[in-house]
Amino acid sequence: MRKGRILSGMRPTGRLHLGNLLGALSNWVKLQDDYECFFAVVDWHALTTGYEDTSSIRENVREVVKDYLAAGIDPERSTVFLQSGVKEHAELHLLLSMITPLGWLERCPTYKDQLQQLAGRDITTYGFLGYPVLMASDILVYRADTVPVGEDQLPHLELSREIARRFNFLYAPVFPEPKALLNEVPTLVGTDGRKMSKSYGNTIQIASTEEEVRKSVQSMVTDPARIRKSDPGHPEVCTVYSYYKALAPQLAEVRDTECRNAGIGCVACKKQLADVVVEYLSPMWERRNAVEKDPGMVDALLEAGTSQARQVASATMEQVREAMKI
Repeated sequence: MRKGRILSGMRPTGRLHLGNLLGALSNWVKLQDDYECFFAVVDWHALTTGYEDTSSIRENVREVVKDYLAAGIDPERSTVFLQSGVKEHAELHLLLSMITPLGWLERCPTYKDQLQQLAGRDITTYGFLGYPVLMASDILVYRADTVPVGEDQLPHLELSREIARRFNFLYAPVFPEPKALLNEVPTLVGTDGRKMSKSYGNTIQIASTEEEVRKSVQSMVTDPARIRKSDPGHPEVCTVYSYYKALAPQLAEVRDTECRNAGIGCVACKKQLADVVVEYLSPMWERRNAVEKDPGMVDALLEAGTSQARQVASATMEQVREAMKI
């Protein structure tokens, strides 16, 4: 018997990378046997910070689905769907926005952080302020009781819980209060040592070729204090070592000792890490290549999954309208 229903999703802002894989996708794959899973490509969410240029969203949607499948998401066990194909998300978002106090949204820590991080872009919009309500709608329209999240996402989920609680109090107990399923997410910075971000160009994509992987690893930042191979290193400040810890923990212990005792040089260390990354991604490349050989597969899969999702969302909205007497 399955433990409950899960909803999660990713924005189609480009191909997914190792951070997405280790931070969420690999966990989703493990959850498929234990939960009824709904995995969305949340294209409306992509508009909250990228509304000016929508020319690549449709293609990005397909690329994200390919990465889902490459990582091991099985459409026979999980529902993979497109957010904008289920209009009930928008209807519930509208209704929940009517009962969500403005102060709840303004105090959201992610809202404040992103306003600072993206200070050069015009994101002072209603859609950006209200995107946590859309996220709550994504979860609640499927009556999902469990949401896999990292610790940094807990405030968003708590807001979804508060909105569900407020709706149930005002009208009728329609929604379960979704609980968090915390992920243990390995720390993985970008290849340049900064936060991993597509906008920085410091990611290793799931769909990267072997040549691209090796080139990215060779460009990684190492211990700046280690000038010569004979100098003892400090792996805790080395980007290369952080990837060993995330992808090959046992080998990371060996590298830690070797580095501190000047037993391995940075060039050799990077070369061996490239081998580790290639080995890790190889099964995903095989699955992705198989998908790309069937040009119509992604669209057919999305159409079927979106249809399944719409049935569930439609049933929920019938209960919502009845509860609100509208």
